[in-house]
Amino acid sequence: MTTARRLNDGRPSLARVVFSRRMLVALLMGFACGLPLLLTVSLLQAWMKEAGVDLTVIGLMALVGLPYTLKFLWAPFVDRFTLPFLGRRRGWMVVIQLALMSAIVTLALTDPARNPWMVAGTALLVTFFSASQDIVVDAYRREDLADEELGLGSSLYINGYRLGMLLASGGGLIMADHMPFPAVYLVMAACLLPGVATTLLTPEPETPSGTPASLKEAALEPLIEYFNRSSALWMVGFILLYKIGDAMATTMTTPFYLDLGFSKSEIGAVVKLFGFWATIAGSVIGGVLMIRIGIHRSLWIFGFLQAASTGCFAVLARIGHSLPWLAGVVTFENLSSGMGTAAFVAFMASITNKKFTATQYALLSSLMGVPRVMAAAPTGFMAKILGWESFFIFCALIAGPCMLLLLKFTPGGVEHDEI
Repeated sequence: MTTARRLNDGRPSLARVVFSRRMLVALLMGFACGLPLLLTVSLLQAWMKEAGVDLTVIGLMALVGLPYTLKFLWAPFVDRFTLPFLGRRRGWMVVIQLALMSAIVTLALTDPARNPWMVAGTALLVTFFSASQDIVVDAYRREDLADEELGLGSSLYINGYRLGMLLASGGGLIMADHMPFPAVYLVMAACLLPGVATTLLTPEPETPSGTPASLKEAALEPLIEYFNRSSALWMVGFILLYKIGDAMATTMTTPFYLDLGFSKSEIGAVVKLFGFWATIAGSVIGGVLMIRIGIHRSLWIFGFLQAASTGCFAVLARIGHSLPWLAGVVTFENLSSGMGTAAFVAFMASITNKKFTATQYALLSSLMGVPRVMAAAPTGFMAKILGWESFFIFCALIAGPCMLLLLKFTPGGVEHDEI
């Protein structure tokens, strides 16, 4: 029975799902996770540049982002140990959130001009607690949402995450024109209070039976359980490749726009005005559609839309400088990318075992980031050799083999629509 029919057979209506407590929590937790991300990237870079820190040191600061890539290493602790208050997930969440706020306040008290390495060490603490918050929030979201709610819940989480990033980067830089950087960081720390309040007020999800009895079990059993599935390797391949064409094309869009003769102001205005809000809309539309058609069908539909939108850049390459076409292509690409990302994140959550949610999701989300780095590296060389039109056609076509991997998922995996 499909999700849509179940909703009509006594299950909560679509409106009740959309406006439920669980969806609001997903949105607020996304905001709390997205806000710290750029506090140690663009905003900190601006502060250090203003303080006269050497560009070499500013470049090395990118290394403080390593905890986001390595978070799967300590995720087993979250699955194994339960703190003596608020439950298995909420106890960790409130402790980590308070530690994150304290780290941001400490960062506000540092002096980049006098001691940039102290800034680096404190920023590393911020990213460690931020990545740890991601681990627990991802686990909570998977356990709090019903399977048929994962699509919309994931899309709202992603949109909350983007809004948090927007506040930290754009909002933080605007505030820095009117107040000192330390004051900006204190404001950002205070902006995490709604996340703490959400943790305290929302209920603890039901704890699954058979939670890990030892740290060894928490670290090894998630891998053993996952790779014992008949479709495990196919799903890993799918996670690595689903957005590879989109990632390759996106890496080269700015040089492409400039080559077509668009000014930096035109690019900034169109990408920010149309791109950002189209991505938000795409995530919401994708989430609502997933309630009706399921994650599996959505991956097919949204995947083909992503490929088609990438192909539209080839059309733009042939048309040349045209603001209406630029706006249309950027809108379509971001809309389809938002839908695809929502389905992708929901898919990864759906294939985790609730006994090891934190560890398995941390591993899968780390895999998700690999193509952004590996596939992006040769794109400049490819664009130079192939030319813009052929390059974007290639990026669109490379999605085909990845989509075929969906056929390999067995009914025991995620092939059915009820996920």
